[in-house]
Amino acid sequence: MTLTKWNPYGDLVSLHDRINRLFTEEFKGMSPGAGDIASWYPAADIYETKDEYVFKLELAGLSRDDVNVEFNDNVLSVKGEKKEKNEIKKDDYHRVESYSGTFSRSFTLPKDVDSTKINASMKDGILELRIPKTEERKAKAISINIE
Repeated sequence: MTLTKWNPYGDLVSLHDRINRLFTEEFKGMSPGAGDIASWYPAADIYETKDEYVFKLELAGLSRDDVNVEFNDNVLSVKGEKKEKNEIKKDDYHRVESYSGTFSRSFTLPKDVDSTKINASMKDGILELRIPKTEERKAKAISINIE
């Protein structure tokens, strides 16, 4: 049986993110200059191992030069811009579902991370960030003496 750490706000954060995306997508076409470059939010998968926190962000079509990663006061920030491709005139499109424009995602991490050893890699449109935990925070096995 696997134990999962309960986060009472996990579902609330997910709901908040989905509502923001809904309003962003629904009302995007109603603003003046609809179709212009706007903000978007890359999907992120976040998980924890016994040694590190792992973030995977979907950034299809971007190179590492288009992305900026910063870590300050235990906040991990990923920013960048996906430029709109003007290969075909907008009048020739039937539907445009790909996102373009600037994006910014920020994640607050616990105090138990070693910010000097953050590893970032990008492959096949996936930005992977590995943030190690400090030695004090890692789980340690304790042997039990039998008397």
